[in-house]
Amino acid sequence: MSDLGRVLVLAGGLSHERDVSLRSGRRVAEALREVGLDVEQRDADADLLASLRHDAPDVVFPLLHGVSGEDGAIQEVLSLAGLPYVGSAPTACRLAFDKPVAKAIVRRAGIATPTSAVLSQSTFRELGAGVLLDALVARLGLPLVVKPARGGSALGTTVVRSADELPAAMVECFAYGERALIERWIDGTEVAVSVVDTGDGPKALPAVEIVPESGTYDYHARYTAGATEFFVPARLDDAAETAVAEVAVAAHQTLGLSDLSRTDLIVDHDGVPWLLDVNVAPGMTETSLLPQSVQAAGLDLGVLARELLAVAVDRHRLAG
Repeated sequence: MSDLGRVLVLAGGLSHERDVSLRSGRRVAEALREVGLDVEQRDADADLLASLRHDAPDVVFPLLHGVSGEDGAIQEVLSLAGLPYVGSAPTACRLAFDKPVAKAIVRRAGIATPTSAVLSQSTFRELGAGVLLDALVARLGLPLVVKPARGGSALGTTVVRSADELPAAMVECFAYGERALIERWIDGTEVAVSVVDTGDGPKALPAVEIVPESGTYDYHARYTAGATEFFVPARLDDAAETAVAEVAVAAHQTLGLSDLSRTDLIVDHDGVPWLLDVNVAPGMTETSLLPQSVQAAGLDLGVLARELLAVAVDRHRLAG
């Protein structure tokens, strides 16, 4: 048994990303067992807090995605239980999970992010959809990207290329949340840069270039083997490669994140990286981006996960 003691991998939950979370949990649990750790995997349900108090693990690796997993809620529960865990503090999770808030914070830090607007479902309904949609197109132009203000895995996200596609995109988005983030489309190369910190400061792993067969990196393209082609490292020139790494690390630090994160970007045709989103609980499935970056960096996922657990235990010890 490792000196880390008993490790609990939390996966599942009740968000729209439950299935992805379960796959992430299984992957990390297996990787940790392969490096000699005593690992238990369980779901996050109504019995979780009582279970943690009755039979507390030594350290927790939460792999819940979406609401409750990335919005700071599960981190608050683990803090209430007095347990060390991998990942960011609740406040930092809340900032990163709310896309409009995160965009405002990183923009103030000098990081480029697409021009956008935020509309709530109630505003959309009460003030008249037609007038609002006309105003959106007039201000932001076309194409646009419509996405839930909170959430992941591209659920509820639509690329809108003509004005008549916008109403349906808004309806689809509101199925996943009360607020819609409408962004100007940036044409270029889509990349994801994972950042890890094993105790000596955040470092960017090799960027992953994303080329979906359908042209859009939607839920199907993300989690269906063969639906997307990946290039690791991304096919960027040296200047753009350096720039995306710097932006990902800067976003991680600006939002006050810990241990690991993944920043999604578009590199435009002038080589400028535009930040789209920052994830505090990156997917760990067979097609997920962070594990591909780990492999490209010559690292082992189980070893890295073990190091992150050790950092979490040390941080908890120092704070306590």
